[in-house]
Amino acid sequence: MAGVGPLTQDWEPVVIRKKTPNAAAKKDEKAVNAARRSGADIETVKKSNAGTNRAASSSTTLNTRKLDEETENLAHDRVPSDLKKAIMQARVEKKLNQAQLAHLINEKPQVIQEYESGKAIPNQQIITKLERALGVKLRGKK
Repeated sequence: MAGVGPLTQDWEPVVIRKKTPNAAAKKDEKAVNAARRSGADIETVKKSNAGTNRAASSSTTLNTRKLDEETENLAHDRVPSDLKKAIMQARVEKKLNQAQLAHLINEKPQVIQEYESGKAIPNQQIITKLERALGVKLRGKK
């Protein structure tokens, strides 16, 4: 290896810096000013929270105030009493227990128990399965 100098390492520190966010703002400002000088119509919009991870404080307080002022108690619809009675009556006429009916419609026994006790939130697909399995019409005019 004649002619090749000794291997050396460069131990000088290398500093890598990100561009400052102000550089982009200055660039945009220069472009806007140049367009103004040229006589073009310009509409600029200042975004108050652009580039930050914070929500606007005014909108948060508005939402909080709306929630505080809310007095209505919201609740899901439950199974009506005539539907739960119809399910029980049809199941008893078919001589099925809740677990057997649940197996017929491929649902958990707890689903049938909730429907018959009136605690379930009505699901049209489950009601359709019950109508087919029990052979009765549970919805609409009887």
